Order: sequence, then C-alpha cells, then structure tokens
Amino acid sequence: MSETFQIPPLKLEQYNLENGLRVVLNPDSSIPVVSMAVYYDVGSRNERQGRTGFAHLFEHMMFQGSENVKKAEHFQYVMKAGGTMNGTTSSERTNYYETLPANQLPLGLWLESDRMRSLAVTEENLENQRNAVKEEKRLRYDNQPYGQVFDMLTTMVFKNFANSHSTIGSMEDLDDATVEDVQEFFRVYYAPNNAVLVISGAFEPEEAKRQVEKFFAGIESQPKPPVIDVEEPAEIAENYQDYEDKLAPLPAFLIGWKIPPRRTPEFDAIYLAGKLLYDGESSRLYQKLVKGEESIVQLFGFTDERRGPSSVIIGAIPKPEQDLSKIRETMMSEIDDLATNGASAEEMQKLQNQLINDTVRSRQSSMARAQAIAEYALYDGDPTLINSELEDLLKITSEDIKTAVNKFLKTENRALLNVIPAGKN
Repeated sequence: MSETFQIPPLKLEQYNLENGLRVVLNPDSSIPVVSMAVYYDVGSRNERQGRTGFAHLFEHMMFQGSENVKKAEHFQYVMKAGGTMNGTTSSERTNYYETLPANQLPLGLWLESDRMRSLAVTEENLENQRNAVKEEKRLRYDNQPYGQVFDMLTTMVFKNFANSHSTIGSMEDLDDATVEDVQEFFRVYYAPNNAVLVISGAFEPEEAKRQVEKFFAGIESQPKPPVIDVEEPAEIAENYQDYEDKLAPLPAFLIGWKIPPRRTPEFDAIYLAGKLLYDGESSRLYQKLVKGEESIVQLFGFTDERRGPSSVIIGAIPKPEQDLSKIRETMMSEIDDLATNGASAEEMQKLQNQLINDTVRSRQSSMARAQAIAEYALYDGDPTLINSELEDLLKITSEDIKTAVNKFLKTENRALLNVIPAGKN
C-alpha cells in the first residue's frame, strides 16, 4: 500500500518582500477559514549566558500591545472575529499564529504587522511579563511533580550552552534584564528579514499579496543576527544523576541520548524507531511495560527535533514497589532487539500506514499546514520539502532503523536521571 500511495502536493508560492520578509502562500478553499503563522528565527539557542529566557519572555511581550493595538486587544480582535490564536517558544524558533474566518485575513495581517513594526517594549510591560513568566515557572516547573526533570536531562545530554539551557530560562537573568536589553533583543530578532509569514486556507493569492505588501512592506529590515554555534561533541555531558523531587509521589527515571540533526537520514531512522518503541498503545514498550508486566503508571518518550544535534528521551513512572532497574532492563532489551533484528515486516507496514494517516490528517488543517510549511521555510529555506517529507520517511527500511539504533541508542553514551521522592533515598 505505502509504496504506491501518493498524497497530492500542496500548492505553494513563495516570495520575499524587499525588507527580507519571506512569504509563503498555500491556497486551499476546501474550508472557509484562513490561517497565518509568523515564525521568527529566534529560540533559546540564540540566548547567551546571563541573558536566558528572552525568547520565551517575548512570546509574552508580543501580546502587550503596539502602536495601534492596546494591551490584550490582540486576543479580543481575534476572538470577536470568531478566530483562535496562540504563540509558542522552542529552542529553534518563536511562533505566533491565528486561524480566522476567510474574510478576516486583513485583520490577522494587520495585527501581526503592527506588533512586528511597533511592539510596546516599555518598563511597565517588561515588569508585568517578567512577573508572568515567574508565575508560569512556579506553576509549570517548580511546583509541579517531575516539573524540572526534562530540563535537567537536557543539561545532562548537551554540553554546548546554546543547546543545554532551558527555554523558560533563569529567573535571575530575567531579573537582571533592563528595558534596553529587551528593546535590543526585539530589534535584532523580530525584524522582517528574520521571519517567515505563511498564509494557508481560503484566500485569493493576488489579493493576499496586496494585503501583505500593504501591511508589512514598510517595516524596516535589520542587520542579520549573530551566527550561533550549536555544534556538539559526540559524548553526552553527564551519565548519571540522582534528583530528589519534593513533590513527586513516586520514583521515576529518564534516559536521554544525543542523536544527529533533523532532516538527516539517521535522524529520520531514529525518529521512526521511537514510534516503534514508545508511540501509542501498540508500541513495544507500552505493550511490554503497561500491558504485559503492568509495572509502570506512565510511559513517555519523544524525539527532540533540532537543527543541530538532537535528542531522544524515554522515561517511566513505575507503580509502587516496582524494581526500576528491571524496568530499565526491559527498555534496553527492546532497544537491543531493534538494533540486532530491526523491525518486523508487520511493524514496518503498521508504521507506514500510521505515517500516511498522520500526514492526511494534518493536511486537512489549515493551521497544521501553515506551521509545517513555516518550519521548512525557516529551518531549510525550502517550504516545498513538505511535499516530499512523507515519501522520504516511507523510504526508510527496517535495516536503516536497525543501523541507526545500533549506532545511537544501543550505547553507554546515554544520560540517566533518577528521580527520588523526598525522604525515600
């Protein structure tokens, strides 16, 4: 089935404004909505020591008003028009996005252009959002069971500061930040020549171009941001650490591996290995540990996809009185089996069917299309890669998975973070 299955390519048109803003249009009139995604090429990887958390701070700052849009009005405009919106930060980028009724495209473009042109970076807004980020850190990280473990494991996997520090950053660094620091960060990274704008959905391309020109062409470009070094040695930073979690009701552990950058054949093979190992109820580890041994409360695993060296993280929260080392042995034995024997024909067929299904489903959403297109445009300079991504993954064989797992996961070059409930060691 998968060898002959083809998904029609998305219609794409890309061009640049004179100020360097990259624009990608994806007209699709099947549903009367339009989605916009603005991706800025700035994430935690761009931060320096002593000034962390700025990319995430700006995810908040960008909703604090601009020349023609008062504080909190961005939300109100979008919601009153019947739309949805949000923004997120990662190591790789900061993005902002809306989905609106098709006739509201000019509204979305006006809102995004106004804050790109004239964000209100004031002492008052900085103080407000600094406090908002601190509250978020308290809620999501400091006062949450297991809230800090993923950031801790990242520092154990990566040696380069650009890769190893957390996206939310240091509260001390945010306290030390001046309004001048933040204004300079905005000038350098929130320029049109450091951004991609994708429009996907029901719109007329020539009219969209006129609207984009009207709202964005007058925004001044800036000198290119400094080039960053995200290179890593092959070795991880630290093999083992115990962490006493005062809020954790049960012990837990995470294992992390360093793997090659995204869009390399080895990364893709490891990504598919992850799907076989821990993605969904039919995955090997779910069947072994949750269904079979019934030894764990929760299994988790994901591939942290980056333009530079990336990582795989697998972990579990065992049931009370279970032997953690035995659970880890089960995990490693499944990795060893995949490294020795590869995936079965049945597993490969199921995996390929899943990839096709996921792609078809994501293509049905204008927002999912806009975000995927924006990533390829920003990271690779080529949004048309979205039309070949499925084909590339379907070409990966059981042998490719076996070789990559053997090289990158069946190794002592891995980090183990042992989480101990307070008073249990």
